[in-house]
Amino acid sequence: MRKVYVSISMIFLLGISILQAQERIPKVEELLSKMTLDEKIGQLNLLTPGGGVATGEVVSKNVEEKIKAGEVGGLFGVAGPAKIRVAQEFAVNDTRLGIPLLIGSDVIHGYKTTFPIPLASASSWDMEMIKHAAEIAAQEATADGINWNFSPMVDIARDPRWGRIAEGAGADPYLGSQIAKAMVHGYQGEDLTDPETMIATVKHFALYGAPEAGRDYNTVDMSRIKMFNEYLPPYKAAVDAGVASVMSSFNDVEGVPASANKWLLTDVLRDRWGFDGFVVSDYTSVNEMVEHGIGDLQAVSARAINAGLDMDMVGEGFLTTLKKSVKEGKVSEETITQAARRILKAKYKLGLFEDPYKYLDKGRPDKDILTEEHRDFARKMATHSFVLLKKHNNVLPLKKNAKIAVIGPLANDKSNMLGTWAPTGDSSFAIPILEGLKKAAPNAKITYAKGANITNDTTLAKNVNVFGEKVSISDNSPKVLLKEALDKAKDSDVILAVVGEASEMTGESASRTDITIPDSQKKLIRSLVDTGKPVVLLLMSGRPLDISEEMKLPVSILQIWFPGVEAGNAVADVVFGDYNPSGKLTASWPRSVGQIPVYYRHKSTGRPAASDEFQKFRSNYIDSPNSPLLPFGYGLSYTDFNFEDVKASADTLNADGSLEISAKITNTGNYDGEEVVQLYLHDVVRSITPPVKELKAFKKIFLKKGESKTVTFTITPEDLKFYNSDLEYVAEPGEFEFSVAGSSAADFDGSFVYEK
Repeated sequence: MRKVYVSISMIFLLGISILQAQERIPKVEELLSKMTLDEKIGQLNLLTPGGGVATGEVVSKNVEEKIKAGEVGGLFGVAGPAKIRVAQEFAVNDTRLGIPLLIGSDVIHGYKTTFPIPLASASSWDMEMIKHAAEIAAQEATADGINWNFSPMVDIARDPRWGRIAEGAGADPYLGSQIAKAMVHGYQGEDLTDPETMIATVKHFALYGAPEAGRDYNTVDMSRIKMFNEYLPPYKAAVDAGVASVMSSFNDVEGVPASANKWLLTDVLRDRWGFDGFVVSDYTSVNEMVEHGIGDLQAVSARAINAGLDMDMVGEGFLTTLKKSVKEGKVSEETITQAARRILKAKYKLGLFEDPYKYLDKGRPDKDILTEEHRDFARKMATHSFVLLKKHNNVLPLKKNAKIAVIGPLANDKSNMLGTWAPTGDSSFAIPILEGLKKAAPNAKITYAKGANITNDTTLAKNVNVFGEKVSISDNSPKVLLKEALDKAKDSDVILAVVGEASEMTGESASRTDITIPDSQKKLIRSLVDTGKPVVLLLMSGRPLDISEEMKLPVSILQIWFPGVEAGNAVADVVFGDYNPSGKLTASWPRSVGQIPVYYRHKSTGRPAASDEFQKFRSNYIDSPNSPLLPFGYGLSYTDFNFEDVKASADTLNADGSLEISAKITNTGNYDGEEVVQLYLHDVVRSITPPVKELKAFKKIFLKKGESKTVTFTITPEDLKFYNSDLEYVAEPGEFEFSVAGSSAADFDGSFVYEK
């Protein structure tokens, strides 16, 4: 009996609910008892009929016949009540058991109402806005018949060469965890049977945001301590928030591809974290394990399901090999039954067994999609995502009766406004920057010229334009384009230069070795500055860029990312001062690619650099400072904020107690505005080397000009915990330094001691 008690104790320590682990739903068990092995395997097969934006080279064939044969558990890449009803009727009416389909989609940053890219939304540091955006996305997607979303992507990313940094929350595990929770709650709501909610899928499990060389799909290799302390927390936060689905990643982890990694999918995800949903592969990632070099399709499919993968996306390795593997004793039927159980439970929780057509109300699309209310919120969210990187001579905000030259290849553009990974959006509904400015300031004299191509590199343009033209190279020569721009600029009071990346220069399979603004636009910027007119750069990108050259120029810089469907209106709101920018960076911006990875939460070495001034035999560069060009948490405002009286309520924190850390923030400038107040801690001595600083809390506050507020954070021992060398989650006694500031670059203000 003693062994039994120890075993149960260990399970509880790992966070597993025994009740949850043994949960049996009568309807699901009844179906399983009737199902043949072939029908169970069929539930594990996810197909796409094509027609949408593919994320791989394979599109499923003979989908209708496979549905009728009971060989499909879900579809994606199809939308609209009428189209989905046809597929659902095949499943319900033409199969022996009438099991309905899951209908999935990549709803990454909005459905038809496209919000700013996730990296931009994260820069708002506003969890309520991020949650509400997910709620709107769920409302619109479910109105179009979709009940399962392949979002949120919560991969920590510290290498801006990696294009998919655009899809996540940036570099920090704490901020990323808060955003993961907000998005899961927004998509799934309180009750998945509500037809305006949908299953969320946290992805890509795991470590997908740390590929070697910043090259998409590449291998990942790191210690388990680094995994648990820095890369895994956002996934766990999503699981703790009740996410119903997890997607495995393309990369390998400790030499085993994630889709067949039992340590990841079972030992950590299910046994340690208590996840009770289902795991789906990424697009053909099961098949791609053959290329990884760990076996043929039958072998990798068997390894995947034995590891804990439940559903095979598009590749059909499960469909075509698992029955043979059962006969050969390589996979047990119970393993397949358990995977099918998880898929069926998801359908049950959505209410599909009660009503397979609950998401197929023909009246909902016109009522719930791309409404005026949704567009208004998209506009608001975009304004909150912009980050003022540099202000020069208080040029911003502009007056609405000024003579403004709007210059740049992205200034009068619809196709790039939505940003990468907006497959459900429609760029024809997007508001270009030029249009938004003219609408907001009818009394201004606004002129426009393209000025330059996004790039003059035809090879780069071809690589970017795989899914349609995002980079157009003008028939006019660069010299002609530039002359036209300079002519317009000379007759203006101020120049707004809309420059940066095309939307598909970031995103999946869009890694870059050069993350500067393309040369064609650099030349344009320098020429505009040479006119002597005030210049504002409206910078569009899906990643941190190397703008070290531009930061030295006498220009103001407003980072607008890819703002979404309301791009032009949102930009006008900020440029003309109807909203004071409040965004903060969620990843450090490097001085050059040679610094990458550069992030605030790094560890000290035994020979740390005391400053940015070079010292021999210290951990620094001979040709560059260590510090980033722009630090994590950085973002300016049209006004100024002063932090003072930063203090802890006590010198000591006890094991069962708490203490408060507070600061007085004053708006000392001439505009009302918002500030993100950030709390950082440093564990001075611990059993494993600590980071030099860790974000532990933040609050976004609004202050009228001249107003002061005291912001207070409550700290408990839980906030001091980390995973030690035995992967135990512990808080160790000792001294902790703290700072409360507007970015991660601030010095520490004080310290307290934690005593057990």
